[in-house]
Amino acid sequence: MRITTSLLAAAALGLTAAAPSFATPKGFNDHHAEMQSSIVEIAVSDDNFSTLVAALQAADLVSALEGEGPFTVFAPVNDAFAALPAGTVETLLQPENKDQLAAILTYHVVAGEYLAAETPAGTYELETLQGDTVEVVVDSHGAVTVDGASVIAADVDASNGVIHVIDSVIMPG
Repeated sequence: MRITTSLLAAAALGLTAAAPSFATPKGFNDHHAEMQSSIVEIAVSDDNFSTLVAALQAADLVSALEGEGPFTVFAPVNDAFAALPAGTVETLLQPENKDQLAAILTYHVVAGEYLAAETPAGTYELETLQGDTVEVVVDSHGAVTVDGASVIAADVDASNGVIHVIDSVIMPG
């Protein structure tokens, strides 16, 4: 059974949203018990996320994202990291920049499971694990952006949450 939480549930979690809240989530445990791959396992198994996986490893965040969750992860593809200014990724992967890298990566993660398919058009502010908020915009055609990054694949289901694949690396304020 799917958890029916959407971006609107942010209001119920004490987060701010630009629209009213809605129905109570359904049985989280039933749905996720059927799933076999965690967020990390999905990322590791997909070559499009090799830079993200390397960054998670460098920031010691792999075990955190293997946790029970649920989490919503806005996962940048390799091309998103490649579009950063030259040398940025290499610099962030250095051990002395671990805290900065962790802040950027946790800015891509929200506690709870928010499904694009179940979210009405609107603008939503969601608090990230890093502590700042991201602005999620769902247009009238169902297209989603997160801090201006386009969601290019939504609602990738995992045992401990959901992944929304994005085309840019988003940065905390």
